[in-house]
Amino acid sequence: MNLNYVTTTTILFFAVRSAAVLLLASLGGIFSERSGVVNIALEGMITMGSFAAVATTIITKQPWLGVLAAILAGMLMAALHAVLSIRFKANQVISGTAINILAAGLSSFLMKSLFNQGGHLLLENAPKLSDWSIPIIKDLPWIGPILGTHTPGVYLAFVFAGIAHYVLFHTPLGLRIRAVGEHPHAADTVGVNVYRTRYLGVILSGVLAGFAGSVLSIGIGSAFLENMAAGRGFIALAAVIFGKWTPLGTMAACLLFGLSEAVQVTSNLIGIGKYIPSNLMATFPYIITMLALAGFVGRSVAPAASGQPYEVDKR
Repeated sequence: MNLNYVTTTTILFFAVRSAAVLLLASLGGIFSERSGVVNIALEGMITMGSFAAVATTIITKQPWLGVLAAILAGMLMAALHAVLSIRFKANQVISGTAINILAAGLSSFLMKSLFNQGGHLLLENAPKLSDWSIPIIKDLPWIGPILGTHTPGVYLAFVFAGIAHYVLFHTPLGLRIRAVGEHPHAADTVGVNVYRTRYLGVILSGVLAGFAGSVLSIGIGSAFLENMAAGRGFIALAAVIFGKWTPLGTMAACLLFGLSEAVQVTSNLIGIGKYIPSNLMATFPYIITMLALAGFVGRSVAPAASGQPYEVDKR
């Protein structure tokens, strides 16, 4: 297979773009799980963020208001998950699954009710987020076509990864988050409010996953589609496990999974599409995710109290 300059840079461009959406959601997953709350509701948060971004942008013609709406939608889904998991001590996997189902149904219902549309909702005359270009980098060979011009959320995703690493491992807040995810009773003993810290972790996951949804629908794309998340929330969780619940390790995992999605998207460009049916190629990112986890999950240790409701009286 002859991969020339244009083909290679195109694949890597799509890889970075795809990785950014996964990375934003994954960072949210890290904050939630590091605080002790399993969050498989990332899929639903991405879905609602995607819908809210498009719907708000159509109504206001202001894409950055769409981003804000996406973040708020993600926060609402996260708040629901937090209340169910922390306040009512519901099974966190069941709560997350219920939110994913709710988001899929609610987004379709609102799309039909507000816009009389089914299946998809186009921005049409409303603007999407404008791309950012980095003046010096965009003119460099190889690096320029890959990193020189992207939607703002792509750049912010990688900046947020660095910020998340610093917060988790170099600040008192990060220490509290990690403490309540590893040994909440010990954290409580030294004065850390376990419930408040867990609420914060889950809400942060909603902020980041909702933002990921806006990047997907009005940054990279220009429409909302039913099932738009398309498993990205679950791939993001896989990246968290692959990255051992660390922002920088997870960023590397997201780049790997982003590359697999880029290969699927550009399969015709690189010649694979002539030999493998498109329906089969569509499964490629998920196959890579499963293979990566199959060889890695046993060597990755989750936070000790992840998934365990906190009971004050049980020590």
